[in-house]
Amino acid sequence: MLPPLRRHLAILAIVALALPALPQDNIRNDPPAAPRKTAKAAASKKRTMRRVVHHVSPQELRRMNSAFKASGDLKAMAIQLIDLRSPAAYSGVESYARAHQGTDAGALAHLALGYAHILDKDFAKALPDLALARAHAGELADYVRYLQAVAYSGINDYAHVVEVLREFDQNLPDSIFRNDIVDIYGSALTGNGEPQKAIAYLEAHRQPTRAAVELALGRAYVKANNTAKGTEILKHIYFTMPTSAEADQAASDLKALGSSLAGTLADRRQRAQLLEKASRWSDAATEYRELLEEAPAEERAAVQVQLASVLRHASDLREARRLLEEASFTGEVEALRLYNLLELARSDDNEAALVDCLNRLRQSAPAGPSMESALLSTANYYLLRKDYDKSIQYFRELQQRFPAGTRGSYSHWRAAWLSYRQGRIDQARQAFEEQITFYPAGTEVPAALYWRGRIAEDDGDFALARILYAKLGTRFRNFYYGVLGRQRIATLPAEASSQPARQQFESILQRIPPPMRVDDDARTTTVPENELRVEKSRLLANAGLTDFAVRELVAAGAGSGANWATLEVARIYQDAGEPYHALQFLKKSIPGYYSLDVNALPRPYWEALFPRAYWDDLRRFAQDNSLDPFLVASLIRQESEFNPQAISHANAWGLMQLLPVNGRAEAKEAKLHGFSTGQLLQPGINLQLGTHYFKKTLDEYGGQVEYALAAYNAGNNRVADWRAAGKYRDMAEFVESIPFTETRDYVQAIVRNTQVYRQLYPAEPASAQSVAETNTPKK
Repeated sequence: MLPPLRRHLAILAIVALALPALPQDNIRNDPPAAPRKTAKAAASKKRTMRRVVHHVSPQELRRMNSAFKASGDLKAMAIQLIDLRSPAAYSGVESYARAHQGTDAGALAHLALGYAHILDKDFAKALPDLALARAHAGELADYVRYLQAVAYSGINDYAHVVEVLREFDQNLPDSIFRNDIVDIYGSALTGNGEPQKAIAYLEAHRQPTRAAVELALGRAYVKANNTAKGTEILKHIYFTMPTSAEADQAASDLKALGSSLAGTLADRRQRAQLLEKASRWSDAATEYRELLEEAPAEERAAVQVQLASVLRHASDLREARRLLEEASFTGEVEALRLYNLLELARSDDNEAALVDCLNRLRQSAPAGPSMESALLSTANYYLLRKDYDKSIQYFRELQQRFPAGTRGSYSHWRAAWLSYRQGRIDQARQAFEEQITFYPAGTEVPAALYWRGRIAEDDGDFALARILYAKLGTRFRNFYYGVLGRQRIATLPAEASSQPARQQFESILQRIPPPMRVDDDARTTTVPENELRVEKSRLLANAGLTDFAVRELVAAGAGSGANWATLEVARIYQDAGEPYHALQFLKKSIPGYYSLDVNALPRPYWEALFPRAYWDDLRRFAQDNSLDPFLVASLIRQESEFNPQAISHANAWGLMQLLPVNGRAEAKEAKLHGFSTGQLLQPGINLQLGTHYFKKTLDEYGGQVEYALAAYNAGNNRVADWRAAGKYRDMAEFVESIPFTETRDYVQAIVRNTQVYRQLYPAEPASAQSVAETNTPKK
């Protein structure tokens, strides 16, 4: 009985506990930080953090420091081994291990070798190295035992798994693997002929609920001849955890037992809905089809509409339409049917059908979620058709019907902005002020402040404009509109702010939440010298086990804001040649950093948040193409976050996310003979081709950075269409008018980040093509 190793191999490869997903940093204005906790709560949190600090005895500290220093020359080759696992990489670490046999440094080398063999699923080869590592494991004993258990499980040697993991909790209570070993130990007990012991152990460790533990427990009950209980647990996994790997294994086990996968209607609907929520459209459609065949008459309508909705997402529009047009229903089922018909009408550009569906929704479900989604879709339909009056109408209706909904702030802003673009300045003036009043924590507030300031300038009320731009410059310092606000305020006449102007906006501006506050912990960059998890993380980093080193620091408080442990995680990733992981980790840990002055956080935070990875090549190729290196760095930060191996869902490759067709064309022009798409993952080649490609795009737009960025993201044809949509007084007006949220956020983020880079590294010479120059407002 093979235990569920896939989960453990995933943990070994990339540790989800420490890493966020790989998002694009395309949020124009990061939302304000959540309100600060009370002093009592903060004190309680600090007390909790102190309780998880584990100090090392002087003797242990000396040994670990000695091992850390002795293994310093192992680090580079160990990182290469874990990354590549090539014959040459194995050979280098094996030679190191032989040369340092019987020492702590040698044990680290064997640990790295064992880990690499496990990643290669060569479990038998891992065991000798792990045995040699165990002799000098010291404070890393839990790592050796955990990896030995995974390796023994891989060859179905359950007796040894039981031996290795017996009393793991008692002997190693502070190990990060306490939860990770539960299912593997329980599975081993079952495989070793001790299912009752497995049941007792797994039941005692069943919370929090984990699919792997549930699978091990279900199998243990089956092995103990309690098939009814085991089948119940396996079905529970299948129906309530359908996106897990264990759900497929549970299905196989149930079939082997001769048990059907039939469940109650509620069970099967839950499975289908969870698959739908995970965007697994094909799997969800399969479940809904089976439900449709067996559901009682009173349930068929809901299932039919849900199936049609899933098929629409899966691009099976013909079948979706057939199911939706068969009949009309009642209640929220009818509302969902009408919404899906509206989306089909929009895809067909059938305005009459779209409006008809919306009118029927107003009658049948005027306050339901389908109506909210339908109004947003309709407003965007007319926005893309450049029928701005109708777009305003539907954005306003959306905000008025659902003012507290997730789209309330956005819809209010789009109506306000389109009113401004339509020249209805009085309406826009009021709407911009309402935006701040109604949604003071919304991401649209900086835009509202800026454009209300522009109206004040046009009115000749320079005192009010100064107040609004000053608020932008302090509260939203490094936001896109914070940068523009500082530029505008520099052009205003030297006119003192009047008392009436201050009073007029005082109550409005006070509604805006303060920026994230930085406490003393954020300013502490000194790493404790006798904290066990720190010492373990350093040894693990030397062995190339970067993700495990991060997990130790997460257990010490990293990721819970700006503190020494969070900063140490960033340093470990940077030292391992993974600046993208450092960047992702800090963005998740300190979400309000854009509102801070550069001096508010110690410099190492900013250098990790705005890295200069591959800088020599980046600067050289940027300057060869008369590009601002910081513009290129900002573009890369947005596109790939400096991950040279990034490949997007749209098949864009490498640092600058070049499509293969563009890469081939650029390689031909650069006379790179024998070019292959895979070379786009080489930083130097990607930068050489990417900077030249971007320079050509920039030249097409007369050096206007924002046009070029929009084209880089959305294509030249769309930019031509947007430019032809109306006259723009300046570039900021064009950018805010981009109808695609993704592209609008993308352009604003890169322009903003270029300015942050320039603040951080002022000694770097700027090229002739500088974003700062293109954005300087003209009087």
